[in-house]
Amino acid sequence: MSQRVAFLFVLFGAILWGTTGTAQTFMPQTIHPLGVGASRLAVGGFTLLIVLLIMRKITFHKWPWRPTIYAAISMAVFQYLFFTSVRLTGVAIGTVVTIGSAPVFSGVIEWVIAKRRPTRVWASATFLAIIGCGLLFINKEGIVVNPIGVIMSLCAGSLFAIYTLVNKEVLDSVPAVPAVAVIFSISALMLFPFLFIFETEGLFTGRGIAVVLFLGFATTSIAYILFSTGLKYIPSSSAVTLSLAEPLTAALFSVIVVGERLSATSWTGVGLLLGGILVLTLSGRRKEVKFSEFAGE
Repeated sequence: MSQRVAFLFVLFGAILWGTTGTAQTFMPQTIHPLGVGASRLAVGGFTLLIVLLIMRKITFHKWPWRPTIYAAISMAVFQYLFFTSVRLTGVAIGTVVTIGSAPVFSGVIEWVIAKRRPTRVWASATFLAIIGCGLLFINKEGIVVNPIGVIMSLCAGSLFAIYTLVNKEVLDSVPAVPAVAVIFSISALMLFPFLFIFETEGLFTGRGIAVVLFLGFATTSIAYILFSTGLKYIPSSSAVTLSLAEPLTAALFSVIVVGERLSATSWTGVGLLLGGILVLTLSGRRKEVKFSEFAGE
């Protein structure tokens, strides 16, 4: 696979993630967000795993369990931090801070661990994309910035960057589909108890099941398969920057589907996001940091 095709795979995965917020507007509001996250991972992970086991397309011989567990923990804790931050500080701030901070953390991790300074292309693309994220929601009214919520968003962004890094090490040993199936199944098991702790009334109604199935298959299984497949061929910092297409997609869907209106400032943010993505997509290849360096081996 060429690097540009890999960029497109990651980009399309991020676009699917961006439909999550719009899909959740069709779900009964009685369901706790963390319950939605747990159900999403369970549907996406377990379904893939069962299909692969039935088709005998997965083998656990010499499976890279250590980075797999790290990736699963990162994704499980990410769900908690992200959904809680959104609950505390709102969807706009929570999403923008989480996704906007992830490429920064990714570049810093590679810089600190591998002693490899980020490229000028990465810095330029990330700068444009992050400024775009800020402008995208700068006109929102009635948002109270909760400091604890912002801190949790930043922690979620760092965990997404770590997930991307350790997931690359898993992908060095196994194909993308089995990797997604196992990582998300383990993450779902970690979050399963929350289904009994938080409110889930309405989850098993027709509308609730339909939305969970969409979130599980489209925004989890398919999206992360695309993301993981492309991630095999590009640096993790580049992949995380491309994930900024998620808030871009969310903003566009909020206008087209939900009926929200964006100001000229927000549309400027959309343009900067697109510019950052294009800069990164047209950039060249560079060497990638490994999980063994992250783990101190």
